[in-house]
Amino acid sequence: MAEQKEATRPERFKAFSHVFDEGTLRAVFKVASTGQFEALLSPIKIGKEANLFTAKKGEDWRCVKVYRIASNFKKMFEYMAPDPRYAGLKRNKMSIINTWAIKEYRNLLRARENEVRVPTPYYVFKNVLVMEFIGHNEPSPQLNNKAPEDPEAFYEMLISNIRTLYQKARLVHADLSQFNVLNYDEKPVIIDFSHAIDLRYPNATQMLERDIRIMCDYFRKLGLKKDYKEEVGKVIAK
Repeated sequence: MAEQKEATRPERFKAFSHVFDEGTLRAVFKVASTGQFEALLSPIKIGKEANLFTAKKGEDWRCVKVYRIASNFKKMFEYMAPDPRYAGLKRNKMSIINTWAIKEYRNLLRARENEVRVPTPYYVFKNVLVMEFIGHNEPSPQLNNKAPEDPEAFYEMLISNIRTLYQKARLVHADLSQFNVLNYDEKPVIIDFSHAIDLRYPNATQMLERDIRIMCDYFRKLGLKKDYKEEVGKVIAK
């Protein structure tokens, strides 16, 4: 049976047979068969929760995020359970992981529709999410790997996006740091929205405060002195 599956698998996916479990490999092939991309290329990031790859669709680059089946799905469930958008979520491993992927897709879509600088989400199926590629010939660096040339201007753009995310999209990122902000041509693009929460979430305000405090701490190292409590007030103020 395994040999039969291997024989019918397209050559361009055989290299990943030892990277993904069989179910994930089928999901990747299914998404590719819809025309979202032709093949996975090089890895951008290998993480505990998900692996990120570049992909091509014709001449266009795309980014494919594959959520790991070995992820801590119990922690994911505990995180999503208070979110009213996911009331009734079943305590089933694959259901939780697939819902986690859908959650990021919907969060990105909601942010994008409200003009927050995030990658455009294109497609989600099971534990595979296809998104806009942010970069030129290479992926844009995370903020921790490339500090902005003008920290003040960069910070103001970032805090403006956080405010739009809160005021218009009614979301809090809830996992914001220099690792989840890209420096794309000296402008911020916020990524990794699987943790993002609706404002109806019980501790949404506390999560917002944590996000802004972490970013203020980062920019303080670049010589920018911001009081995170004042910055939170600017984000929340109507």
